Amino acid sequence: MDSRTRSYIKKKFKSYYNNFPLYLPHDFKDREWGFILLDEAFNAFMRRHKSFGSEGELHEYLTSMIPAHCYYSVAYYKYPSAANMSDKGWSGSDLIFDLDADHLPNAPNNYSEMLDNVKVETLRLYDFLTKDFGFSEDDIQIIFSGGRGYHIHITEDNIKDLDSNQRREVIDYLSAKGLNLSHLFHHKRFVPELQKDGDDLDLNINSGWRKRLNAYIISYLQDSLDSSNALEVLTSHKGIGERKASMIIDLCKDKKELNKIKEGNFNSLFNIDKNLILSIAEQGIEKIRLNIDEPVTADIKRLIRLPGSLHGGSGLKVIPLTYSQLKDFNPLVDAIVFNETPTLINIQTEQKFELNGMKFDLDVGIQEIPEFAAIYLMCRGVAEHES
Repeated sequence: MDSRTRSYIKKKFKSYYNNFPLYLPHDFKDREWGFILLDEAFNAFMRRHKSFGSEGELHEYLTSMIPAHCYYSVAYYKYPSAANMSDKGWSGSDLIFDLDADHLPNAPNNYSEMLDNVKVETLRLYDFLTKDFGFSEDDIQIIFSGGRGYHIHITEDNIKDLDSNQRREVIDYLSAKGLNLSHLFHHKRFVPELQKDGDDLDLNINSGWRKRLNAYIISYLQDSLDSSNALEVLTSHKGIGERKASMIIDLCKDKKELNKIKEGNFNSLFNIDKNLILSIAEQGIEKIRLNIDEPVTADIKRLIRLPGSLHGGSGLKVIPLTYSQLKDFNPLVDAIVFNETPTLINIQTEQKFELNGMKFDLDVGIQEIPEFAAIYLMCRGVAEHES
């Protein structure tokens, strides 16, 4: 980014911070703050160990220093501005989850599609947090990061004292790390030490992974029955030939037997082939498990982006959202804060992207495009400002 472009971006960011409200975290006076300034963004040098005694102090810092990136600590400290971490006096941390679009399996290259994918993953995480962990909507804050994904903040008091290892256990549960599939089924031929009376294969479906896998198995079987290639789908499992597949199809057509399966009793299917349910469940785990950045959640002293601030790598706004808002949220429209004033830029490489409902297909060289799109390209480092 050349000096002319940096000066232009600073002017626009300053105007934004002069006119738009921030969303301060609760107990913000007890948190450490960190910033990467636009003048130093190329080296990604962070000015940290800051603290603010009032909203006015923070606002003055933003409008005078004009950062490219604004962060605050997930931790609460007795002395948040102490230069050494050991001197800060840690007193607890929020629980944070980071979902990044390019960390997801088979992530597309298209930015819009990447954001669609990570939004689905964020909604799935919210479902886990409310249903499996019992957090209420009031405990959960969803944040669009302004870049490639979302953060989820849990501020419930009972989690603040969790150490890093305990937070990793939360990630292990969400990602199904170390999940012993056979122990989910109460069957002595899978788990001899259980020594359960009778020989029933059942899945306790009241909560957690058992409930989720039961729903997946039911859906899988019903989809198989409804498909025109049910035999092909079922015989794709090891040990299932056409005869066994036909038996499974006939069994699932029996309403009484299907209801047993819905209640978590898989004994009839087990009698046809003992490995079928495990095979389907293994597929289910891969589809249900979440892909979350573990180091972010485990780090009790992490700095996280400030809602309401601007992302210096995109020019988009970091936005707090409720669950209902997230469903219809389109970051490439709703996170735009700059206007449509025609702006001259010099594009370094060909660019093809969507923003604010408009499609751009731009060649190298000087182009006039709306301000919001120009700032987006300049922040990404692929264009310079032309006065």
